[in-house]
Amino acid sequence: MEDGYQNRTAFIKGAKDIAKEVKRQASKKVGRSVDKMSDEYARRSYSRFEEDDDDEYPMQGSQDGGYYRGDSTAGNNDEGGHSDSTEGHDEDDEIYEGEYQGIPRADSGKGSLAGGPGSITAGAQEFRDIDVSDAQRKKDKEELAQQYETILQECGHGRFQWSLYFVLGLALMADGVEIFVVGFVLPSAEKDMCLSEPNKSMLGLIVYFGMMVGAFLWGALADRIGRRQSLLICLSINSVFSFFSSFVQGYSTFLFCRLLSGVGIGGSIPIVFSYYSEFLAQEKRGEHLSWLCMFWMIGGIYASAMAWTIIPHYGWSFQMGSAYQFHSWRVFVLVCAFPSVAAIAALNAMPESPRFYLENGKHDEGWMILKQVHDTNMRAKGHPEKVFSVTTIKTVKPEDELVDIGTDTPVWERYRQKIMSLSKQIRKNLLACFSPEYKRTTFMLMAVWFTMSFSYYGLTVWFPDMIKYIQKQEYDSRTKTFTKERVEHVTFNFTLENQIHRNGYYFNDKFLNLKMKSMVFEDSVFEECYFEDITSTNTFFKNCTFIASLFYNTDLFKYRFVDCKLANSTFLHNKEGCVLDFSDDFNNAYMIYFINFLGTLAVLPGNIVSALLMDKIGRLRMLAGSSIISCVSCFFLMFGNSESGMIALLCLFGGISIASWNALDVVTVELYPSDKRTTAFGFLNALCKLAAVLGISIFQSFVGITKALPILFAAGALAAGSFLATKLPETRGQVLQ
Repeated sequence: MEDGYQNRTAFIKGAKDIAKEVKRQASKKVGRSVDKMSDEYARRSYSRFEEDDDDEYPMQGSQDGGYYRGDSTAGNNDEGGHSDSTEGHDEDDEIYEGEYQGIPRADSGKGSLAGGPGSITAGAQEFRDIDVSDAQRKKDKEELAQQYETILQECGHGRFQWSLYFVLGLALMADGVEIFVVGFVLPSAEKDMCLSEPNKSMLGLIVYFGMMVGAFLWGALADRIGRRQSLLICLSINSVFSFFSSFVQGYSTFLFCRLLSGVGIGGSIPIVFSYYSEFLAQEKRGEHLSWLCMFWMIGGIYASAMAWTIIPHYGWSFQMGSAYQFHSWRVFVLVCAFPSVAAIAALNAMPESPRFYLENGKHDEGWMILKQVHDTNMRAKGHPEKVFSVTTIKTVKPEDELVDIGTDTPVWERYRQKIMSLSKQIRKNLLACFSPEYKRTTFMLMAVWFTMSFSYYGLTVWFPDMIKYIQKQEYDSRTKTFTKERVEHVTFNFTLENQIHRNGYYFNDKFLNLKMKSMVFEDSVFEECYFEDITSTNTFFKNCTFIASLFYNTDLFKYRFVDCKLANSTFLHNKEGCVLDFSDDFNNAYMIYFINFLGTLAVLPGNIVSALLMDKIGRLRMLAGSSIISCVSCFFLMFGNSESGMIALLCLFGGISIASWNALDVVTVELYPSDKRTTAFGFLNALCKLAAVLGISIFQSFVGITKALPILFAAGALAAGSFLATKLPETRGQVLQ
């Protein structure tokens, strides 16, 4: 045994000397890139020797084939105990005790010591030409999954996970805010930008299109460039274009900014859940991923509260002439970017997922992060003396090795080749989700995601539209109608609202400094009338005749005159753009925000229940059970004939259905391996947004026509989703693939 250890020491010293010489000679010719190869070679040579000696000289108290240092208890009791991998002093490299030297890898190829320098040359050739088969990669992944779960158990659940919980919660909160922003600003933006009905519909749906693209794009990239980096990029895009959208004036520019803002925030959900799950042990995963879902609810509450506080205050605005106007709804858009900005700032203090590093062959980086998790939790629990006992972690060799393009290649060509390579890798990853191993799971999840999204988003938009329809019916029932009235030499300087005037005759009348709201004049004659400082909303003149009349500083544009005749009439200094005024809709605005606030708050009980029961009853029971109860609750909508009744049913449906969403998020994370997790989640989330667009479009078309069809559509989709959910594999109690 003594000779064996002497051989070990001699080999390590020889390998390091050769590596130094290779570095010194190669750096003169090809630069720094060879330095990394020689470092890797030295580490791998050390690993091969250690693996060969494991059977003859096993580590004391080793677990899982030598992944843990022996007698960790004694190390814990020693004052100033430290990791075996970070102690010692090398005279040449000046590595001191406590400095990280790199951890030997347990999955490196085995080599022989007998060949001396010749065997080292063979090892270098092996390092360049190594090719791991798919079967070997699969075996490595399974071993990594088991060991990673054991390491997470040792690290414990504590301060680090809770810190990451709040940081990722801000990112999820930003997604919740984004869903509500356009809906809240639309009533104001349509007046401020003079939007037509088609433009209003496009503005309402554009965010979903952006999020659909973003979910797929950032989800796929997160499996290639890392969870943290992808999340930082997508949140930055969301913040920048949310900021710009609050200042731009034109409709097209605003639409473009909201589209790119949606593209940015679309990646938050697939990345956040995958990122957080890779720091959670199996007994904590379902519960804490469900707690994380609460931040989506908090985002909705934040958006409702900010809209309630800011938008109705018309005084919170300024303008520079008639060309630039900054109204209160723009302040609200700006404030809604704060969660995303806060998430970016906090995320800079968080590390990358160690599982991502280990799946891509970056052993040392993954080990350091897991040690950070362990040490942070142990210090918070009052056990700073406990040492991270893991010395070596299984890693998976990446399928795609980086190719050195060369320094003489043009910059644009290098970037083009990198983008092409990345695109091929993303396409390969997506197709892998439809491989025989995952095809059934993917198609089943596609059906569940589609049916749930179609019914949930369709109904949640249909509810407010039905409430507005009920309000409109009540408003129309109070409409006053005047026929064949003759009005001469009268001055109108008060608000005219909710009236219909038919076959009237107005001679030498003055309409001064007044507001017209929901006014309709049909088959009437205006002769020598004077209109000045008129502000109108939903006001039209149909088949009317104007003779020698003057319009001065009004917003009575051409589209308000339907089949009208104007003889010797003049328009002077018409108002530019549309006039935004909350004085008439003040109570209505508060009611809209209050309804959304209640609907969002109603999901709190469902979030709590799902978090507490997710790991007890299982993901599939939670998913199918909640979907069935939501399906039954849809039929109560038939009895919602009043405003208060519809609000109560909205809260009931939201509170029940949130549990199924939480379970679906958890089961999606757990059904795919780490190297495909965010790609699959992003693809399914993109499908979810497509189903949302279809659901919203279809359900809105039935407002005011029938209740039966939307209810049957929603109930049928939920029933189908709950049935298919029972066919998915249960993931409770399993290690993260």
